[in-house]
Amino acid sequence: MRVELKGINKVRRKLADGSCSTHYYHRRTKTKLPGEPGSQAFVAAWHEAEKKPTRPPESDTVAGLIRQYCASNQWRKLADSTKDIGRLNLRAVEDRWGDTPLVHVQNRKSRPIFLGWHDEMAETHPRAADNKMAALQRVFSWALGRGLIELNPIDTFERAYRAERAELIWLPHHVEAFAGAASAELRLALDLALHTGQRRGDLLRLPWSAYDGEAITLRQGKTGRAVWIPCTDALKRALDVAPRRATTVLTRPTGVSWTDDAFKNAWALAYRKAAMADDLHFHDLRGTAVTMLSEAGCTPQEIAAITGHTVASVNRIIEVYLARTKDLARGAIVKLNAHRRNRI
Repeated sequence: MRVELKGINKVRRKLADGSCSTHYYHRRTKTKLPGEPGSQAFVAAWHEAEKKPTRPPESDTVAGLIRQYCASNQWRKLADSTKDIGRLNLRAVEDRWGDTPLVHVQNRKSRPIFLGWHDEMAETHPRAADNKMAALQRVFSWALGRGLIELNPIDTFERAYRAERAELIWLPHHVEAFAGAASAELRLALDLALHTGQRRGDLLRLPWSAYDGEAITLRQGKTGRAVWIPCTDALKRALDVAPRRATTVLTRPTGVSWTDDAFKNAWALAYRKAAMADDLHFHDLRGTAVTMLSEAGCTPQEIAAITGHTVASVNRIIEVYLARTKDLARGAIVKLNAHRRNRI
């Protein structure tokens, strides 16, 4: 006797070759049913699905929150590069937590479960674990602010990855070594980074129209902050003699604007050619610029106006970066020796 199975969704999908495939799902639990209707495997899977609890609507799950967050104005305001990385992390979050009902998320007992997930990932990939956890934290924080949840169980968490890059700056001998190994196009990128403190992406997109012969005006892609940067004499000389072969200031030797990957590869090749012992990155030039400005006597407010950092960020950078600069240490001793309390 054939039993009629109820609550089945039939889904047709068109394949790349033009043919169609048919899939069946248990309507209440969204469980995929294998084989053809009436087959032993199909009936067995249907009975197993009937035993499962009803899945909540997507809007009441973590996946639903992620969908809403990615449709929000907060998400739309992010730079494209930030969104690309964010999508990768949120995809991993959804794979693990997408079906989790929000009622479970808001239970205070969920915190150790989320932290355990982070700890498990951190055993092998601490930085990736932090990024995925931070992505989930941002979604929960956004949802809390809009009343979609009443509790963010991971409003704080201890990061597993400890970056020591904050202590790394390009000292004069690093700059000299790299400049000696780099092409003219990369040397111009080096000058721009050192004398403006801007991010690689913003400099690669910088058009000649942003330079008026005296200063550079740009809007930062990551923060949307507009900055006006008067050029140092050295940077002005470099820009004034640079060939204008494209709409962008920085180009390949062929005169074509850089792609991000092409620039990173060319930079890495020149860095290896320079044979420097220290592991320095292009991004470290941003902190180096803050250091140089501070050593020149600029206040945190003046530095922030040039680099686009917040004043608080500038203060944090100075505190760490300047730990490696000998010039300030020497200057401090000179001042200390000259102080009347130290006179004998």
